Amino acid sequence: MSTDTKYDVVVLGGGPGGYTAAFRAADLGLSVCLVEQANRLGGVCLNVGCIPSKTLLHGAAVIEEAEEAAEFGITFGAPQVDIDAFRTHKEGVIEKLTGGLDQLAKARKVTRVVGKGAFKDTTTLTVEGDEGSSEISFTNCIIATGSHPFMIPGLPEDERIWDSSDALALKFVPKRFLIIGGGIIGMEMAQIYSALGSEITIVEMLDHIIPPADKDLVQPLFQKLKKKYTILTKTKVTEIVANDSGIQASFEGAKAPEGGEYDAVLVAVGRRPNTEKFGRENIGLELNDKGFIPVSEMQKTAIPNIYAIGDVVGEPMLAHKATHEGKVASEVIAGHKSAFDPMTIPSVAYTHPEIAWMGLTEKEAKAQKIDYNKGKFPWGASGRALSSGAATGVTKVLFDKETGRILGAGICGQNAGELIHEAVLALEMGADAEDISKTVHAHPTLSETFAFAAEIVDGSITDALPSKK
Repeated sequence: MSTDTKYDVVVLGGGPGGYTAAFRAADLGLSVCLVEQANRLGGVCLNVGCIPSKTLLHGAAVIEEAEEAAEFGITFGAPQVDIDAFRTHKEGVIEKLTGGLDQLAKARKVTRVVGKGAFKDTTTLTVEGDEGSSEISFTNCIIATGSHPFMIPGLPEDERIWDSSDALALKFVPKRFLIIGGGIIGMEMAQIYSALGSEITIVEMLDHIIPPADKDLVQPLFQKLKKKYTILTKTKVTEIVANDSGIQASFEGAKAPEGGEYDAVLVAVGRRPNTEKFGRENIGLELNDKGFIPVSEMQKTAIPNIYAIGDVVGEPMLAHKATHEGKVASEVIAGHKSAFDPMTIPSVAYTHPEIAWMGLTEKEAKAQKIDYNKGKFPWGASGRALSSGAATGVTKVLFDKETGRILGAGICGQNAGELIHEAVLALEMGADAEDISKTVHAHPTLSETFAFAAEIVDGSITDALPSKK
């Protein structure tokens, strides 16, 4: 089958970046075709990533909070978890959101094509679908093909060796669960399966879990989790062998055991961009030395009418980065003056407690030899945190010594992923410590801890002792 229609914009990939680009282009009056190989829109994020993981994490948090309520003199019986019902609820959330996207696409008159798209040339896309092959002509194309989990080469083929999608499928709850990689995905999956009854072992090559964040920011979480999990930092997995009784793993590290046997293994060592199998070579689109598609601030590739967004154009591989890039690409195509030039992109680990950070971390500031003032407020001194059973946490803010402006911030604690955005706005608006400390924050709130950290720097703190000059 073929089509005679020529679209102003064809978007290749229907994840958060892709569908956002398509919807924005349609709103700007362009004719749009959205090509996605799966039947459902939403990509990894909605189907096998952000949304299902947060749904399962909420269930895990409820179990943990019920246990922790004993500190308030409130006790519950042991939870009875119906795994099938839990899985069905997760699928229901996904279906509701993806169904909503279908309605939004239809209302905007975005043409949907299901199949694998590949460039025939710089104005034609060939799509292989269940009903055969079709050709789609376009004036502009936005590549939004996303990424996939990286699997360690040489692992045996075994249904007990999982990537993140397998883990989110809730196939079964392993009694002994090995997680290779102590980053955000690994730590979130650990929380889910620990709450469901798994004994967790985490192996991380670097010296602390969630390596992109500062070590002191992660410390409150680590102190809590080391009592529940076996966490092996500065450790490598040297061999994986699948036996009938379990998966045998061998380790290498100063404090690591020689090995152990596990009922399932999750490989969570990062993701790789989907830069192949869409005819890139047919249009002469080259990758940079890191394996990403180079783009300008307007999301333009080296080919004038081809744009790229999301995971394929570089780190951080985050849905919220992709959506903003998608809007920029569509706005540029529509003739608007638009560019992707954020001062920061926040990151969040939805652990319990959460960890969120934005701007420069301390280790980045030190590496760049930037002098800074630091305000660090412990949540143990927060009335709201203590009254909520959320005293495990800390808020940290960095300010440039020369200009006084905020450089970065990190929060470990309940709802840190929600709280971090005040810091993001402060950075975008060029706020200094006095701007933040003199902005009235409601009491008692967790948001106050951000103001208190700023007050430590400007010298007006009363909820803690002022720092010595």
